[in-house]
Amino acid sequence: QVQLVESGGGLVQAGGSLRLSCGASGSIFSINRMAWYRQGPGKQREFVAHLSSGGSTNYADSVKGRFTISRDNAKNTVYMQMNSLQPEDTAVYYCNMHVTGAAGWSAYWGQGTQVTVSS
Repeated sequence: QVQLVESGGGLVQAGGSLRLSCGASGSIFSINRMAWYRQGPGKQREFVAHLSSGGSTNYADSVKGRFTISRDNAKNTVYMQMNSLQPEDTAVYYCNMHVTGAAGWSAYWGQGTQVTVSS
């Protein structure tokens, strides 16, 4: 079993910054993919950022130039630096990892962390 624990959310004024963290623990042989999603009030969960095993990144158009996804392999942790935050960024943010363990490949989700941006 693998668990993802998120931290770093909170309240911030428009134009401010936050850094989200998501650490994986459990039986982990390798992490093949890391990503962030978010779900705003009354909306479906949507893709935000992706980091491949090869190091390439991909971002939703709404966050390009403002958000940066990165990782620390030694800590099995993915980060997302969020700059120039806007009220439209208000959402619960979820990390996602594709993990290879004893039972093979599986996808896991974090518990979610709330980001609220005030105007």
